[in-house]
Amino acid sequence: MGSSDAIPFGVVGLLVIALAYFIPTAVAFGRGVPNKGSVLVVNLFLGWSVVGWVIALAMAARSR
Repeated sequence: MGSSDAIPFGVVGLLVIALAYFIPTAVAFGRGVPNKGSVLVVNLFLGWSVVGWVIALAMAARSR
């Protein structure tokens, strides 16, 4: 298994991480919450921290 075999797995891994990172944004847009722009901004800039990601998810999951 050479280094060229690892490239597809790296790309897939990066894609999975990016999709998981933006789960709160997807939930907000899917549910049509009124503050979906705020969820996107919080997720984009603070989602790297676990606390920011959880806050974004809570904002996306709260009732309409």
